Amino acid sequence: MQMEWLRQLGTLEFWLALLDRFENLGPLAPILLAMVESFFPPLPLVAIVALNVAAHGGLLGFLYSWLGVALGGGVMFLFWRRIVKRYFWKIASRSARLEKAQQWVSRFDTASLFMLALLPFTPTSFMHFAFGISDFDEKRYLATVLLGKGVMVGMMALFGQSLVSSLKNPVYLLLAILIWGGMYWASKKFCRRHHLE
Repeated sequence: MQMEWLRQLGTLEFWLALLDRFENLGPLAPILLAMVESFFPPLPLVAIVALNVAAHGGLLGFLYSWLGVALGGGVMFLFWRRIVKRYFWKIASRSARLEKAQQWVSRFDTASLFMLALLPFTPTSFMHFAFGISDFDEKRYLATVLLGKGVMVGMMALFGQSLVSSLKNPVYLLLAILIWGGMYWASKKFCRRHHLE
């Protein structure tokens, strides 16, 4: 039974049927799906964006994914800033981990934050936590992350569109692999530079 289910995951028909069901749920489902990734980092955001693009097309898939990522990230940042920092800071500030996170944030300017938000393989949940408990300007953080995540989701949407197009023309598969590889390489280089590994 389990082997049969795993075998179905490898068929094109399974994924096409899933996309058909996903498409009928309207904009709420893809937005929530992208938003949930902010709370559960193990979920692969690039796969979520690719699925949204395949179900709703390039433009709507991008917009729904960006909106979900922005809402999820905003909620997480504001949770750390408005609740944890405001009400529990006297207790939490004794933690060595929190002190280390604040020192890490102090090295960032707006351009570095934009790059951190733009690259898809950086630890976003840690970023929201670290900046949330810091004294970094709230409006500047939210605006910078909104723009950075917009560019990141745009790259992922292009990757997803290339994957969808590769079903008709295998040349697009090469484009998708190049986009993925480029994003991965840039993210790893940036993470090493900012001691995120």
